[in-house]
Amino acid sequence: MKENKYVKLKEKQQEEINEFPIKYAFGDKQFENAMRELGLTVNDIDKVIGVGYGGGFMLKEDYPKYKEMLSRQYEEIQYEILNDREGTGFIKDMFSYELANHEYGYTRELDETLIALGITYNDIEENENLQKGLNLAIKDYDRAEEEEL
Repeated sequence: MKENKYVKLKEKQQEEINEFPIKYAFGDKQFENAMRELGLTVNDIDKVIGVGYGGGFMLKEDYPKYKEMLSRQYEEIQYEILNDREGTGFIKDMFSYELANHEYGYTRELDETLIALGITYNDIEENENLQKGLNLAIKDYDRAEEEEL
């Protein structure tokens, strides 16, 4: 089985995010412990900022670096999309992964996949490479489902 270029990039990016000093707390005790790990007390709430979903936070001073990292990661994906001039490499891999990840086989809906990728239907209409990659990914997905039957 060939390596999925999109998954490889996303794994690299996730490792970078995992190394970032983000703390999570879902209760008072966890919050107290997380603040202590950041070198703060629970009264130092003005020194942290919420990030992401589900109780994530970090030092305010780290937030600009975090935003820069996320922006760079977005640009890395855009670079790979632009450089897949046929739609048969990174773009196809990207759609293949996200179709499976968002249960396309059950729903036959693209909305969740596109939302996860930050791509609109209009983007696909205007970009032949995105169209081709999506169509190839759907064909592969359908072929794999037929083989399972």
